[in-house]
Amino acid sequence: MEQTNHVKNMCPVTGGAKHASAPIPEEGKWVNAVEIKNLCGLTHGVGTCAPQQGACKLTLNVKNGIIEEALVETIGCSGMTHSAAMAGEILPGKTLLEALNTDLVCDAINVAMRELFLQLAYGRSQSAFSLGGLDIGAGLEDLGKGLTSQVGTIYSTKVKGPRYLQTAEGYITKLGLDANHEIIGYEYIAIGKMMNDIKAGVNPADAIKNNTKIYGRFKEAKLVIDPRKE
Repeated sequence: MEQTNHVKNMCPVTGGAKHASAPIPEEGKWVNAVEIKNLCGLTHGVGTCAPQQGACKLTLNVKNGIIEEALVETIGCSGMTHSAAMAGEILPGKTLLEALNTDLVCDAINVAMRELFLQLAYGRSQSAFSLGGLDIGAGLEDLGKGLTSQVGTIYSTKVKGPRYLQTAEGYITKLGLDANHEIIGYEYIAIGKMMNDIKAGVNPADAIKNNTKIYGRFKEAKLVIDPRKE
């Protein structure tokens, strides 16, 4: 290693402080992380692209510094959904450092990757205090029944008020309003369950009927509207 003359002419001085890195919680153990392979855990994070027109929620399950499981959920940008498909193929099998320095196609996914790296590097994962961490497959628990992302979509204007379009329960088909035209409940279709029924051979019309449910005081509604048309 090259040194400047200034440094060469200095006499050596022994540093007295012997201070190791602070231990961080890693899957139920306290670890002095000095290498990427010391990092483990399941964690989630959100990133947005530069113009913030879309967002990515990324879930990684990391064992010994290697990404064993990845769940990529995106919203708000059509190109981002295709980027998510590529990221899903890129991430598993890479070390955290490799993934951090790999172009994951979309800014939002890259930012989410950065945030997850920081969480794991500082022992802030969701499984930090879970002995042995979480099994591969635990990332799917982020999804709703039927393995579909839980998405909230609400549209609203000053002149016409709110329209609930989709919530965690599913795709909303009808809104129930009271005498004051305030929303008191809704009818929805559990899309994931419906698709499972159709794949199992159930007639689509029957599958829709079987998975159409109501929420709140929908039965007490004085007026029922289609939120996408009325």
